[in-house]
Amino acid sequence: MTPKDDIAERRFLPETVHKRDIFSETISGTLEGVEDFPVVLRKLDGVPFYAKPIAWFLARKEIRGLKAVQGIEGAPVLVRVDKVGLLRSWTQGTPLQLAKPTDPAFYKDAKRLLREMRRAGVAHNDIAKPQNWLMTHDGRAAVIDFQLASVHRKNSKMLRVLAREDLRHLLKQKRAYAPELLTASEERMLAQKALPARIWMATGKKLYNFITRKLMNWSDGEGTEDRIERDGPALEAALRGHAGVTDLALCTYALPAKGVGLYVFVETELSAAELGELLPEPAPELVQTVAALPRGESGAVRMDALQLVATNRLDELEQLSAQDADLAAALKPIIAQRLNLTDRILRK
Repeated sequence: MTPKDDIAERRFLPETVHKRDIFSETISGTLEGVEDFPVVLRKLDGVPFYAKPIAWFLARKEIRGLKAVQGIEGAPVLVRVDKVGLLRSWTQGTPLQLAKPTDPAFYKDAKRLLREMRRAGVAHNDIAKPQNWLMTHDGRAAVIDFQLASVHRKNSKMLRVLAREDLRHLLKQKRAYAPELLTASEERMLAQKALPARIWMATGKKLYNFITRKLMNWSDGEGTEDRIERDGPALEAALRGHAGVTDLALCTYALPAKGVGLYVFVETELSAAELGELLPEPAPELVQTVAALPRGESGAVRMDALQLVATNRLDELEQLSAQDADLAAALKPIIAQRLNLTDRILRK
């Protein structure tokens, strides 16, 4: 392995944009000459001037948290911080909502990770989201996304309270994926939400939702309106009737704050401008032109894969592609040019 000091000086080679919001852009890639050390950049140099104070406030929290957990197995490695943003290691693993671990060893290791973070004075504060937990290839636990992490004196009461909430949120994951493993004491802890958490839910959570869902464009998964049934027929009639369109696929995705958006993949050689002139009202929110839609052996369009692209669920796309080399090749240019770069759904 290349020495860490040398790694920090290597040029970042971007590969995939994972999400983009008003406060940052998240891009995974590698470092020049170090292919076996994947990294992820939280890019801040393109943030609008009015959002920079909040963007760097969140970044400084993440930097401080990452510095405090260096050396803990299952925590990311902070590579460097500069005017572009902060670069950290990319943790290889499967998000909990996909891994759905049932092995007691995973939860034992997850508790070990939280204990070591607490000893370092760190509370994560955002592991209620299963996508911030990973199960590594050897079945161990890892955590990512330290934007809301806080660092405290190691014997402070606040740390004890927040660390307890981190543990309670881990137990919520355990209840979701392996409820039979919960002990009686863990059941009692799940039923006893700490006072600061109750106050947060009644007050600060509303501000948090406004910032994340309205300003940062995170999706909440709400909205049941059937856009395909309502708007699909007119859209299909307008596009399929044009000689320059060979096929199309309609998907939905959660709009920021509330509602359902229509995402249309159009197999065509027409330009986006030419295609725009064909769209009926109300127009779909997102229209992506593709050279070829992904298809299965029968020739049917792989709607399962396109739905994952539309909702920006790259983790699940990676798993799906790993099972089918032809599908992976067909999806690669579509994923690279996808139009929804908002964060994954917070709740279903």
